[in-house]
Amino acid sequence: MDATPADLAHPIPPEDLATTLGELKASGWVSRSVAEELADNLETRIAAGQPLSAAVKGFEDTVLPQLETAILASHDVILLGERGQAKTRLIRSLVSLLDEWLPIVEGSEINDDPTAPVSAHARALVAERGDDTPIGWVHRSARYGEKLATPDTTIADLIGEVDPIKVAEGRYLSDELTIHYGLVPRVNRGIFAVNELPDLAERIQVGLLNVLEERDIQIRGHRIRLPLDIVLVATANPEDYTNRGRIITPLKDRFGAQIRTHYPREVETEIDIVRSEAHIARSDLDVVVPWFIERIVVEASHLARRSPMLNQRSGVSVRLTIANYESVVANALRRALRTGDGAVVPRLSDLSAAVASTQGKIEVEALEEGRENEVIAQLMAAATLLVFREFVTLTEAGEIVEAFDAEVVAHTGDDLPVKSYLDLLADVPVLEPPTRRIAGDGAGPAEMASALEFLLEGLHLTKRLNKDASGARALYRSRG
Repeated sequence: MDATPADLAHPIPPEDLATTLGELKASGWVSRSVAEELADNLETRIAAGQPLSAAVKGFEDTVLPQLETAILASHDVILLGERGQAKTRLIRSLVSLLDEWLPIVEGSEINDDPTAPVSAHARALVAERGDDTPIGWVHRSARYGEKLATPDTTIADLIGEVDPIKVAEGRYLSDELTIHYGLVPRVNRGIFAVNELPDLAERIQVGLLNVLEERDIQIRGHRIRLPLDIVLVATANPEDYTNRGRIITPLKDRFGAQIRTHYPREVETEIDIVRSEAHIARSDLDVVVPWFIERIVVEASHLARRSPMLNQRSGVSVRLTIANYESVVANALRRALRTGDGAVVPRLSDLSAAVASTQGKIEVEALEEGRENEVIAQLMAAATLLVFREFVTLTEAGEIVEAFDAEVVAHTGDDLPVKSYLDLLADVPVLEPPTRRIAGDGAGPAEMASALEFLLEGLHLTKRLNKDASGARALYRSRG
């Protein structure tokens, strides 16, 4: 029988797993701390030549080795990095290092170890039933808890609170069973992640430290020993970490490793990320993104990360690159549907659609306020020039300039059909060979149109042709 969506969301334990404490002991199962479990499974993975995480790219020689060392050393970790550096994704991937199934005392809210229960419910059940204590199994996907630190986060959210419903059912306030456990105890024997840790109020950090370090909590007068077994992983923006927010010294001291993340350092790496992450609108039309469009979109982000016109403290996220890629492809789709060209192939003129997806993801410096569109246009032009100079060898430049001196003009735009470009190639034959080299052998009409527009823009940026632009439309002509 095929698995249903519910089965995939809530995996069902195999039938051969132990169902009682006696069976669990007989199976030879040995309790391990979460840190030991992660380290043991990582050792196996490293010995087998497998990566710590396949969920992120570009960290293979930088972040991942440091993280592997921290896990093998059983350290809690804080990842420092600007927005959009895959910190949360990297943390979530650590779940794959946990054992697939973990035995708990059945009915336990805090994943009690059957051989060393800590909650009142589990202790009482084991004392009463002994080896007949029923065993439940928790999948590793349920052993991960995550909290975005916000100023309104309370101790009750993280640690717990007295449950008024349980009191109304007849239990006394002095009864430990009246407690509703918060997120941290419920992730006992698992991984607990705090995103943007400096944003957590200092008094809440103290409460978190008390659980993780002192192993006891107080809830409405209850003083409860909870020897929780948790690996703590946190993220922080370096700017917030040092200026806006603050991690209290005792909690900061608990982290055995502080690892700096970064944006993809290679263009090819970011192109791979964009290809795997970008959502392309569903269409019956074929979608082909030319190589130069991919590189220009990615190079624009790399230039933005070095631009003095942008606030580098806030970072330029990889999400910007992905959003721009999606916008450019979507604009090409809109054109193809209107013109009936039969293929979705982005052009340089489609980069105008990236303005909307860029504005909300960058912060210009104070001196550049009000010039966001101009700054974005400059970044795109600089990226286009960089790609053109690096990858295009133009032996026909002189002949092309001569052709335009003979009063040839070329119109381009994100709303023009492919036929307009093919007509230009027919009228100016010298444009066809370099256009073909850029588009590649076997390129279709729409790809040739895109390559021609890239060629014309490159000729303009290298000061061989003039350009009159209005929005996404442009006219290329002689410089004479």
